[in-house]
Amino acid sequence: MAKIGLIGAGSWGTALSKLAADNGHEVTVWSIVKEEIEMLQENREHLDKLPGVKLPENISYTTELAAAIEGKDMCILAVPSPFTRSTAAMMKPFVKEGQIIVNVAKGVEEKTLMTLSEIIGQEVPQADVAVLSGPSHAEEVGKGMPTTIVVGAKTKETAEYIQNLLMNKVFRVYTSPDILGIELGGALKNVIALAAGIADGLGCGDNTKAALITRGIAEIARLGMTMGGKPETFSGLTGIGDLIVTCASMHSRNRRAGILIGQGKTMQEAMDEVKQVVEGVYSAKAAMGLAEKYGVEIPIIEQVNLVLFEGKPAAQALDELMLRDKKIEISSGWQV
Repeated sequence: MAKIGLIGAGSWGTALSKLAADNGHEVTVWSIVKEEIEMLQENREHLDKLPGVKLPENISYTTELAAAIEGKDMCILAVPSPFTRSTAAMMKPFVKEGQIIVNVAKGVEEKTLMTLSEIIGQEVPQADVAVLSGPSHAEEVGKGMPTTIVVGAKTKETAEYIQNLLMNKVFRVYTSPDILGIELGGALKNVIALAAGIADGLGCGDNTKAALITRGIAEIARLGMTMGGKPETFSGLTGIGDLIVTCASMHSRNRRAGILIGQGKTMQEAMDEVKQVVEGVYSAKAAMGLAEKYGVEIPIIEQVNLVLFEGKPAAQALDELMLRDKKIEISSGWQV
């Protein structure tokens, strides 16, 4: 049995707290929102974010950050990506040298173009920072539906330690050294999922969805490999796997927001209606910044940015993607 601190009590944090508790670990969940903690204590259920998922009795709840960090074998950081830096800064005084922090949010910081693990490493330099990502809707993990996921860490020892703590018969955990590739896949797929939702909102069909997923992973891999990510990562669970689930499911807040935008709502109206953090909105500009920095073409993500931030009509953006200059999908192998 391990002692695990869960920093953040949203849908994903709640689902992971149940998973860890079901595995027999001692779990402490922290939220900055007092009312959220009181609700979890009283109902043993997150009525807003994960209704219908009853939580085990061996989970404790607190608004005191120190209580969720000090003496813990591992902390899981599960706050939305825009709050990763501020939360990590609050955590720093309580984190001991070499303590494991597993980040489970997905995003890239717009101003610095840093991944979330880089941000945590900067704010909490004494921590052993790892990441957990993959096709894993909180709603399904909370209900015990079979799920596969990847943990990325600097050392094999840390990766296998996290794998052993979290893996069970419905939650299969793989390991990888490619932290960068895992994080880029997780962040950028949210932007492509916005595009998939926008296409749904415009009334497009399965052909369009398949095209966006296929060409979307090409963009993600092109940028990610230029930055140093491994090609296997983008063809794996945290690449094409996470992209498929986020583009295809109504559990996806990014897809749901995209549908509303495709139907004519503004970005802000869509985010207000979804009532959750739409992380693809926060990663879209950062993705363009990375593409410009590394000289990589990402036309789908570029059009999403124009729709989100410059008021470009979604139908016009789709037309321009379809009418781009002719391209070759595979260039080698022609007979001369």
